[in-house]
Order: sequence, then C-alpha cells, then structure tokens
Amino acid sequence: MMILKKLVCLVGWGLCNASLLFAQSTSFGIEGSVKGLSDGTCLQLVPVSHIDTSPVAEAVVKNGAFSFSGKINPPFAVRMVVKEGAGFLPLVLDSSVVMKIEGEIVKESHPTYTSYDFSKVVVSGSPLSDKYRSILKVRDALDSLYNANNMKYGPIREAFGKAYSRKDKVLMDSLRATTEYKASAEADSLFFVKVEHTYYDAVMQNKDSFWGPLTMISLFTYLGKEQADWYNALSQEAKDSYYGKLVKDEIWPPRQEGLKVADFSVKGQNGEDISLTELCQGKKYILIDFWASWCNPCRKEIPNLKNLYAKYADKGFQIISISIDKKKADWEKALQEEQLAWPNYLDTEGIASLYKVRFVPTMYLIDMNKTIIGENVRGEALAEKLAELFQSK
Repeated sequence: MMILKKLVCLVGWGLCNASLLFAQSTSFGIEGSVKGLSDGTCLQLVPVSHIDTSPVAEAVVKNGAFSFSGKINPPFAVRMVVKEGAGFLPLVLDSSVVMKIEGEIVKESHPTYTSYDFSKVVVSGSPLSDKYRSILKVRDALDSLYNANNMKYGPIREAFGKAYSRKDKVLMDSLRATTEYKASAEADSLFFVKVEHTYYDAVMQNKDSFWGPLTMISLFTYLGKEQADWYNALSQEAKDSYYGKLVKDEIWPPRQEGLKVADFSVKGQNGEDISLTELCQGKKYILIDFWASWCNPCRKEIPNLKNLYAKYADKGFQIISISIDKKKADWEKALQEEQLAWPNYLDTEGIASLYKVRFVPTMYLIDMNKTIIGENVRGEALAEKLAELFQSK
C-alpha cells in the first residue's frame, strides 16, 4: 500500500531541483538556436536529483540564440528549463561533445503559471541525451492512460473534490457508494500498479550502470524503503556511481537526531536579514517547517500546527515556516488564506538546499542549542513529542 501512496506523488509529475554534490572537473558546452523565446529569457540547467539547489549554468536568449558552458563531472543529467516556468528538456552533459539544440519552444500561458513545451526541440551531438530521453519515454503511455482516466471519471472526481473541500462527509459517503466512484477507484489502483511495473522494468533494464539509479531518481519524485529491493538489484558499478550513492542515501538516510543544524539567514518582509540564531533566542524548542503553497500534505498539517502553537507558544515553542515556492505571489496568497501566526519566510537564499530537503513537508524539531531532537515528526507524533518535552520542564 505504501508504494501506491508514493506513486500518487508521481501522477502529478512534479519535479524537484537537485544539489551538485561533487567537485566540478571538466568543461561542457551547449549551443542553441530556437524560436518562441523573447530576448532576455533566462534558461537554466537544473541538476536531476531530489535535493533543491541552484542551477549549474544559466544562459540568456538573444535573437533566438543562447549558449551554456561550465564544468561538471560527466556524465551529468540536467533539465533545461525556462526560469520560473514549467516544462523541461532532459539532457546529459558530457565534456566530449558540443551539444546543439534547435527548433521551437512553445510558450503556454495558464491562469496561475506559465509552461513551455519542448516537444519541437531537436538535440544533436549528444548520444547520452538521446538515450536518456528514450528511457524517459516510458512515461508517455502512462501520461496517456492517466489523462484518459481523468477524462472518463472527471465528473465523479470533480464532485467528490468539491464535497471534500466543503468537508461534507454525508455527500462524500454517498459518492463513495456510487458505481462511478468505485470504477474510478479501481482505475486508479490499476494505474498505480502499471506505473510500478513500468518503472521497475525501466530500472532493471539499466541496472548494470549509472543509468539504473539515474532512472530511479528521474522517474520518482522521492525514494524510500519501498525501493530498497530495486537498489539491491543494481550492479556494484551502478551502486558505486554518483547516482547510485544518491539513491542509497535517500533510501537509507543517516539519522540526524543529536546533530546541530546549520545556521542560516532569511529575509523578512521588511527586507532585513534575520538569522536562525536570532529566531531561536528565548525559545526552548523550535520547529523548522519546509513547505509550499501547492503541497496538500503541508496545508493539511497547518491546523495541527496552529493548535500546537496556541498551546505552547507562551511556554517557549516557536515555529519557523520556510516556503520553497518559486513564485512570491503563490506564497503570499497561501499566507493570506492560512493566516499563520508564526514567522514565515520565502526561501530565496537556498536554505532548502543547505538542509538537503528532498520533499515537503520536511520538518526539524530542534532545541535552544539548535540540536535536532526530532525529524519529520508531525500530526499526532508531534503533539505527543511536545507534550513530553514541556511536561518534563
């Protein structure tokens, strides 16, 4: 059942940025000429991983032309994106070739975001990029099936969604009893099984090299113990690769309780910098909460955080929420909707990268000395932990 819960994150096809965790060593080059982008458009090469970080290179479009250069430890997978836009072009950087990118990038405006379609772009001079895109094509059939299910069962799903947003339990129970809802649920179950089998086959077909773990990172939004057998089936060469080490650390992350967190500075809404040390002053326990406006589990946790803050704030409990939203407007809209009483900041300084945040919500409960005393504790577990801590004082 856990694998299905994890795969739910996949059907939204959300993507995360990554961290360049090794020394840069050799040069790479990309030359591009495309239609569809206005002068001044910023393109970025974002590493493929599950850790949020800065791009490895940026380029500005002028008269349809752009170029990237930099240093990496090849082969290194990236996604070429338009800054602050959805959509990407998968590439693998290799110092032995100069990659060429030509064609048209189509801009698509939506009510709350802008996306870019790279399907009319042609990449030449990069056999590794060709192979990478062929591996990722396993998602095409899944996309089609997912969209077909949404179209077929759209009305019942929309009706249930509205009932859920209104917390209308009677209507929700009534809808669950319908033939349409049961058929929709069955279609989802079959879809998740197909996703798991398709992804497993793709990984096993590439298990003898770095392509295996890279495939795992590229297809999943995050990895956990459910993929332990997948990792164990990889060859030793694959496990020893850069991507193999990333997968291992994600499936079996080292425990951090007892370690001190890194200090950081954030910008308040008045533009002034304030450090974690300053935010901790006079507090006994602090919850560092990484979240995002689009993250449903994050938003569902907020009522619990409000209750705990109201109960323990005057006893020395502090919450520091740090949003990884890419757009300030999205973050500000969520703050207006949620009316949070504790300090909130937008991560413009790479704090999520510093803390190696792979997914949201990610929470660290620390003491006044900035020592971690709880990792990703939330809901009832967080309530019990705080009750224990403040009872002992």
